[in-house]
Formats: sequence, C-alpha cells, structure tokens
Amino acid sequence: MKPNQTPPGQCSHSEHQLSRRLFMNSLAVSMAGASGLIGNTGSAHLFDQEPMTRELKAKGRSVILVWLAGGSSQFETWDPKPGSPKGGPFSTIPTSIPGLHISELMPKMAKRMHQTCLIRSLNTKDSGHDSASALIMRGRKDEPSLKYPDMGAILAKELARTDSKVPDYVSFYSQTEGRNFSKLTPSFLGARYAPMELSDHMTPPNLKRLQELSEIAHLSRADLQQVLSQQFASQHSSDMVKSHASAFARAQGLMSSESLFDVEKEPRSIREKYGPTQFGKQMLMARRLAESGVPFIRVGRAWWDSHGQNFETHQEMVPELDHVLSTLLDDLRQRGMLDHTLVVVMGEFGRTPEINASLGRDHFSRAWSALMSGCGVKDGAVFGATDKHGKEVIEGEVGAGELFATMLNAVGIQHDKNYYVGPRPIPLVNYGIEPIRQILT
Repeated sequence: MKPNQTPPGQCSHSEHQLSRRLFMNSLAVSMAGASGLIGNTGSAHLFDQEPMTRELKAKGRSVILVWLAGGSSQFETWDPKPGSPKGGPFSTIPTSIPGLHISELMPKMAKRMHQTCLIRSLNTKDSGHDSASALIMRGRKDEPSLKYPDMGAILAKELARTDSKVPDYVSFYSQTEGRNFSKLTPSFLGARYAPMELSDHMTPPNLKRLQELSEIAHLSRADLQQVLSQQFASQHSSDMVKSHASAFARAQGLMSSESLFDVEKEPRSIREKYGPTQFGKQMLMARRLAESGVPFIRVGRAWWDSHGQNFETHQEMVPELDHVLSTLLDDLRQRGMLDHTLVVVMGEFGRTPEINASLGRDHFSRAWSALMSGCGVKDGAVFGATDKHGKEVIEGEVGAGELFATMLNAVGIQHDKNYYVGPRPIPLVNYGIEPIRQILT
C-alpha cells in the first residue's frame, strides 16, 4: 500500500471530516426540531439548516400593534372616497406614493406612505366588537373544545429569548370601552406567554422592592435563594424544579426592568416629539420596550366606535394618530430599528359606507384597511382595492387569517408551523391560509 493511501474499506481523512460535519449538522437540526425550533408540517431534509437559521434570525425581532379599538373609519383615514354620496366632508391629499391619496386628516403620514405598506382589501366577515376583536387577535375563531392563543402569545413564544429579563408580551389599554373584547390569552402555550396588561397605570405593579427592605438585603436574599435552589436542584431533577427556578429568575429579571416603563428616562426632546397625550406616551413606551427586546407590544387607542358624530370623532382622533404614528416610525427608522420591528395599525373592523341618522358610521367588516411598516414588508406597497363607494373589495380580498400569516412571515416565522396539544397538531394559522406574498420582502 502506498504512503498516505487509505486502507480498503476505510474513508479518507477529508471524507471522514465531511461525514462528521454532516452528522453534527443533522444532529443540530434534529435537536432544534425537538425543542420546537422546527415545527413545519413538511419534513425538512436532515442536512437542511435553513429552517433553523430562519428561526434563529427571528429572535430579537419585535412587533408593535397599534390597536384602534372600536373600529376606525377607513374613509376618514386610509381609503377615502371623495365624490361618493356618502364620502363625508373631508377631502383627500396626495401622498409620497404617486397616485395614492389618503384623508386630509393625515398630512404627516401622507409624507411617509412610501415607507409603509397599505392593505385596502380586508374582508373579515365579522362585525361584532367582541367576536371580531378575538378573531383579529387570533387569525381565526376558537373551536368549541380548543381556545387558540392570541397573536401576542404566539409572537412572544416565537421571538422571545429563553434568557430574556424583559417581559415577553405587554398590552397597554387605558380606556374602559372594549378593554376585554379581545380576550387575550396564551391558552395552551402556558402562563409564560400571558400578556402583562397595563390598564390603570403605565408601570407594572409589584416590580419595586419593599421600601423597608434595603438594596443590600434584597441582593443578599436573592443570592441565598440561588444557592439553596442550586443545592435543591442538584438532588431533585425534575421539570417542576426547573420551571420554578426559571420563574424565579424571570421575576428577578422583570424587577430589574422597572426603569423601562419610565418615559421620564427619555430626553425631553424625544418626549416632546411624541407629545403630552397618554397615547403618545404609550407609543414612546412601546419603542422603549421594543428596543429592549420585548417581542410583542400592543398599544390600544380607544374608542373609535362612531355610530354617532362620526366626523367629529375622527376630526379629533385621526390627527393624534397621524402625529403619534409618524413620530414612532421616524424614531424607529432613525434608531435603525425598523429592520427588526414590525408596526401594524388596525382595529377589529372598519366603518360603513352609509351614514346613519345620527351622522355616524356603523360596524363594517366587508371592505376595510390596515397598515404595516418595517420588518419584512415592502416599503411603498399598496395591496388590494375597494369599489368607488367602498362597499366591496374588488381586488386582492384577504381575511384575518391571511393578515396573521403575513405578520408571522414578516418577522421570520413560518405560518405553517405546528404546535401540539397532546398528539394533535395545531397549525399557527388554519390549513390552506397563505400570507400576502406580494407585500413581503
């Protein structure tokens, strides 16, 4: 046998190294699948690391949902119908997208439409506040025997880091009207992904240590607890023990995140840009939370339910939305955050083309609009269209499921991934639902 020649039946060194790398890669992919990183309905090739890479990239991304509770009017915001008998008293203005006009009540957003993505063709087929709110937050209706987790819980689970010391899911909703319509729940995902709901105060309760307990005593107690927990865990290995240790560590982390909820930590110049309103302060808070790694933040702005005096309601509320939203988008862009932050603006439905006897617009889910900006969606995209009176979708009709699937894909989550309740696979969206690929990057 010649020098350096491989004995018969044995692999060469380079082949052995290649085989070893392939084995280790396949092992990593398999472990990722076992831990829930790969959960798609289709089987992945053993050596295909793309699903794992995509999921890992999703970590560190955030979604800010601007929830226009009660249902804002698309006619007085994103899809006005000038000249229509029921178009209303407001005119339209051109935007930074040639040929696109929006309501004159939104001059600041008009200048930024080339940096956003507008969907004008939602038909969600549910015009009840509570049922429609739950539908939009889940992308589908609950089953009699199964309650689905809402989008905040799913995005928190998918986007959160296991060692995170900040909340996974925060929901601001200060007004009383419609506060509980969405029925926010992590369902079978577990309490870890339940929302931190802030309604009475902008700061979570019980984050501060007791005043009578000094900082030194507080830290000493934490150190003692850690030592005792480690000793106990070394002798009693179980999921319950690990869960308890994880929960305590997370509580400690949340206490250290108290300053996140203090907008006074922001420079005065930034606070003045967002403005003095509660909505402005909460949007600034949302930016702070996203910047610190919170995966999902919902900012509820109520109450848009304009059955009476629709035009007065929107004349008051739309300019505030215009100012606060444009400020948020500018702030995120200037900080380089829009590459990994998705901003979604919508409520549970829109308003009717008809104007009722009280000069209001009623609930309308057959043809309305939503806005997306930032991570994963195309700048300047306009998808779908309604007829000249805004009564029907005439191009690109999509529902709540498609909207949800689009959000998932925009932040790097495969919409056809499965969870499991016992042996039963539970897809993130219903089977057959596809995202709006035309607006995804």
